[in-house]
Amino acid sequence: MSKGKKEEIICIGEVLWDSLPSGLFLGGAPLNVSLHLHNLEEQVSIVSRVGNDRLGIEALRRISGKGLLKDLVQTDEKFETGFVAVELDEEGTPDYLIKEPVAWDYIELSDLLLDRLKDAWGVVFGSLAQRNKTTRNTIRKLFECNCNKVFDINLRPPYISKQTIAESLFATDILKINESELHQLAEWFDLPGELEDSVRAISQKFRCPIITVTKASNGAILLYEDEWFSHSGYHVKVADTVGAGDAFLSALLVGIKSGKNGQDIIEFANATGAYVASQNGAIPDYDLEKIEEIYHTGVTN
Repeated sequence: MSKGKKEEIICIGEVLWDSLPSGLFLGGAPLNVSLHLHNLEEQVSIVSRVGNDRLGIEALRRISGKGLLKDLVQTDEKFETGFVAVELDEEGTPDYLIKEPVAWDYIELSDLLLDRLKDAWGVVFGSLAQRNKTTRNTIRKLFECNCNKVFDINLRPPYISKQTIAESLFATDILKINESELHQLAEWFDLPGELEDSVRAISQKFRCPIITVTKASNGAILLYEDEWFSHSGYHVKVADTVGAGDAFLSALLVGIKSGKNGQDIIEFANATGAYVASQNGAIPDYDLEKIEEIYHTGVTN
């Protein structure tokens, strides 16, 4: 973990439009994390690439409208802006059909990005954005920076590569995964069967000191400073779960960055994720008072 007064968190990867039954929503895990971090009053930038098309122009307009800088978002003259068809099951769990190739497959390494990384607290990246060689190579270059590397795996079939995951894990300081992703890692890397043993094995094998595992409506666990923390989750009326994990991660990073204790970190992260699951779309209007209400009472109106 890097030390000092570095403040900015940089999120790199896909910016795309989610097509839900209730309409079109701007999303992509890196953008979602960026927006939630911004709403938690963190200094944050999004690094991505959109097409020179209507959806790309609208994405840039909305990014600026939300108060994020767009100076690290590139425009592609050949490939279209990312688009995903999302289907929800009866419990609100999403299934994704992700178009390819699109602009965010071709994120380039820039001098401006390298300069910003010099003073960054951390860089957040995932596995989906590494499906194409161009963006994958750009992300790999960021592994060399002197800041916290935050890996939000986000396994999305068929874009799953054991080699990519392993190489990314070796660069990771803070890892966020869900239970199904943990099961996949356990199969690949011959991990122990019990959850806590499996997480500690990942930490030791890949030298990753902070790991959190989300368990949907059953909360999450956290390995932090070699201590184990857990929370059973907050039960809210679910609209859809798109973006809930991104909100959870954002709140988790805020807690780690501010030096809070592990139990406070995991409880507030769960409350933030529960709030987003109670709203439509990956980036609902952010209401910190309602999040605090969930955090303190376990319910929201």
